[in-house]
Amino acid sequence: MENKHLTQREIFKIWFPMAATWLMMAVEGPFLAAVIARLSQPEFNLAAYGVAYSFAVLVEAPIIMIMSASTALVRDNQSFIRLRNFTYALNGALTLILLLLLIPPFFNFLAQQIIGLPGEVSQRTYQAVLVLLPWPAAIGYRRFYQGVLIRQGLTRRVAYGTIMRVLSMMAMAVVGAFFFPWEGAVIGGLSLATGVTTEAIASRFMAYRAVKTIRAQTSNNPGDMELKYGRIFTFYYPLALTSMLALGVQPLVTFFLGHSRMAIESLAVLPVVNSLVFIFRSMGLSFQEVSIALLGDKDKNLKALKKFALRLGILASGCLTVVAFSPLASIWFEKVSGLAPRLAQFSLWPTRILVLIPALTVLLSFFRAYLVRHQVTKPITFATAIEVTTIVSVLIISIHAFDVVGILAAASAMVIGRSLADLYLIYPVVKVAERVKS
Repeated sequence: MENKHLTQREIFKIWFPMAATWLMMAVEGPFLAAVIARLSQPEFNLAAYGVAYSFAVLVEAPIIMIMSASTALVRDNQSFIRLRNFTYALNGALTLILLLLLIPPFFNFLAQQIIGLPGEVSQRTYQAVLVLLPWPAAIGYRRFYQGVLIRQGLTRRVAYGTIMRVLSMMAMAVVGAFFFPWEGAVIGGLSLATGVTTEAIASRFMAYRAVKTIRAQTSNNPGDMELKYGRIFTFYYPLALTSMLALGVQPLVTFFLGHSRMAIESLAVLPVVNSLVFIFRSMGLSFQEVSIALLGDKDKNLKALKKFALRLGILASGCLTVVAFSPLASIWFEKVSGLAPRLAQFSLWPTRILVLIPALTVLLSFFRAYLVRHQVTKPITFATAIEVTTIVSVLIISIHAFDVVGILAAASAMVIGRSLADLYLIYPVVKVAERVKS
């Protein structure tokens, strides 16, 4: 696969199962938001679910990029064992961090004093975070084995695992809503945890033959080229830092929204708006590991991947634009997501501001994939730092200096931050490409 010139059709065949995987994950947010919105006290529970999800995502951040690492590095028995051990150790550390976060005095101080959540939201947030305890380790476990599957060209199996995840998530949400007197935020958190745990187990079983094939391979690398733990750390820590910075944006945005004008409304619609935008962002997110796997020796397939990325970016943002600027948006927010008309109307303009995000995500995924493939990961971290710094700066200025409505400030900040991150990565990508050509 790596040494073959690829057509657009062949790239599509490899990409589509990954896109379907991300699209199915994108369904989780709207589905759970729709369930929570139809239960008692939807504003409090939607806000609590959004904050709890932000906490869980922040804790899982260091392990997110392990799929890219697995796709790029796992070649033989030695590299498999060492990256697997690295993954397990990181999983354990992240679970411990989430446990420490759940210590009541610390959690209450963080939620009520730092973020500024009302008591009704803070209590529900704690319960939702508690049931999300298995989340980080399950994410790391399944992403490691999904990377192995992608490395072997078995992207359809990744999609099969996600089908199991979505179905189990939906089943838990329905059972919780109809048969148990749980808060909506708790149902949301428990459903997410059930889904990702199911997917982790399924991924391991589906990777059985791929793992057996890889473990039969012996390393042909000289001693100084072996995948030692020090080399794994050097390669991975910029990627982990990148994820921590990128996913740390959600808690930061939540913090600023909690202190903004129309705070409760902004917190309530944030997960709903993000869920809709994520559906179209997923097209670009799915492209990263595919590009790593398909780039080929000496960038043999670079031109074909560039062409595919351009078309994908136009399609992703074009589709979101059609939804955001048509009656489809109101139908989505009111009929599908279950928001009250006032909150549905409140969601329209932040969605319209975010229409460029899917195309910018495709570009970012392509740049990251190119750099990861060539094991140049530090510029990825710098780009993310630029994005996060820009988002925080725009939020501070717009909310505290100009008293902009929280969700509008957040949407504007995310577009500006992502644009600057993409612009920064152009130079390192060009430099690496010149080095490869020479």
